[in-house]
Amino acid sequence: MKQRSFFSMKGYFFLLYFGLGGLFPLLTVYLQSDVGLSGAQIGVITSIGPVIMIMVQPLWGMLSDYTRKPKIILVIASIGAGCSGFTYLFAAEHFTFVIIASLVAVFQSAMIPLSDSIAMNYVKRNGGDYGKIRMWGAVGFAVAVWIMGNLSDLLGLEVIFYGFAIVLLMSSFFAANMPNEPAAPRVDVKEGMRQLVKVDGFILFLIITFLVYGPIMANNFYFGVLIQSVGGTLAGVGFAFLLAAGSEVPFMRWAGAWIQKRGILIILFSASFVSGARWIFYATGPDPSWIYITTVMQGFSIGLFVPAALQYVTDIAPKDVKATAVSIYAAVGNGIGAFFFSMTAGLLIDFHSILAVYLFYGIMTLTGTVLLFILARKQPHIVK
Repeated sequence: MKQRSFFSMKGYFFLLYFGLGGLFPLLTVYLQSDVGLSGAQIGVITSIGPVIMIMVQPLWGMLSDYTRKPKIILVIASIGAGCSGFTYLFAAEHFTFVIIASLVAVFQSAMIPLSDSIAMNYVKRNGGDYGKIRMWGAVGFAVAVWIMGNLSDLLGLEVIFYGFAIVLLMSSFFAANMPNEPAAPRVDVKEGMRQLVKVDGFILFLIITFLVYGPIMANNFYFGVLIQSVGGTLAGVGFAFLLAAGSEVPFMRWAGAWIQKRGILIILFSASFVSGARWIFYATGPDPSWIYITTVMQGFSIGLFVPAALQYVTDIAPKDVKATAVSIYAAVGNGIGAFFFSMTAGLLIDFHSILAVYLFYGIMTLTGTVLLFILARKQPHIVK
């Protein structure tokens, strides 16, 4: 029974992120090259998801708490997302694409937090390593972009919608066999925020998260456009994402030891600096081969920034509002940051080019790096 639960959770994470990895990195390319939408129109489509997820995610949590059947909700959300994504094939107008993107986001806002909560609560109660379950999501994402990129070159970009629908429908069977763990307790954001604004460094770190993590999230939508703009192919887009996502795995495994040895803020500073340097380099319009080579920088930047940032937030937050601190941190990075940098990317493409997008990302990220240096000077006791 225990092995079956672990297998179901690993299988679900693999298929969930396979679906997301096969769709979103290539969706922007499809909207630009096949549909012919403007940068501003694409920006609206790619930025609507984070906003919808911030608003709808608490409703899924309330429904899960009320029914006490999170895995059934996960099955419904997986089927709903797959069916919604499939309707991209029949869209022609910009407004229709916005509606579909919103529907996908509604269901997606349930899939990720509920599956994370089920897996986390299960390993806490039965033993095991959450990281070894969750890493199958990274594997699925990396493999998906490579496979779907190659299939898109052979069969056309429409194949990404078939792949998304099929894989998420398959994931619903794994969701149905996951343990029915209760969701984690919900947090009182309003009351928690009153305490957190008094915590030294918390507000400044939220600004840093916005500046550093926002471009990282938006890059998932626009990286394919960059590669094609400098002469790369759809297969090349898939290969680049395979290298980038794959390189995150070893750095995430090393992150804990490096944080212990060097200190949280030193690791955060290093990761954000490398991320900013990467965006600036891409703004020069390098040859695709150099983009492929430098994708391993994503492993260093994301693979270290994500676990270090999460640990920093939980370390500085008072015990009774740690969950609130993590929720706010995630909302700023995954929600507000992703929305802002996706929207501005579309506008910059219209006014200039994709290279301007990455110059903007680089400047904003390096601004966050400077703020991290200031934070480290203010909190020498946390540097090590």
